Amino acid sequence: QLQLVESGGGLVQPGGSLRLSCAVSRFTFDDYAIGWFRQAPGKEREGVSCITSSGDNTYYTYFVKGRFSFSRDSAQNTVYLQMNDLKPEDTAVYYCAVGSYCSSYVLYHPKYWGRGTQVTVSS
Repeated sequence: QLQLVESGGGLVQPGGSLRLSCAVSRFTFDDYAIGWFRQAPGKEREGVSCITSSGDNTYYTYFVKGRFSFSRDSAQNTVYLQMNDLKPEDTAVYYCAVGSYCSSYVLYHPKYWGRGTQVTVSS
């Protein structure tokens, strides 16, 4: 069964950076789109970014565009979310997921999820 493991979260000051990783086992990139989601305390889970199965297109929610960058390393079966200029409102548990396709920055029909990694932005 396909497995996803996130890492790289932590506590960072406003304006700081983090790079999240999502290692995917038993997986072929060409078969699935991959998305990042986040869930802040008391809020619903929301899409953050999505990369198509071909890797040709990457989409971001307005709230992170220009600050976050989604990339993938096929040789390592790992995707990354580089997060720069972090803000307190970015505080959330971040999840990666594998699914059917990207509808803009939202991954549709997510099939597999990681367990998440906590990102806290605070001074």
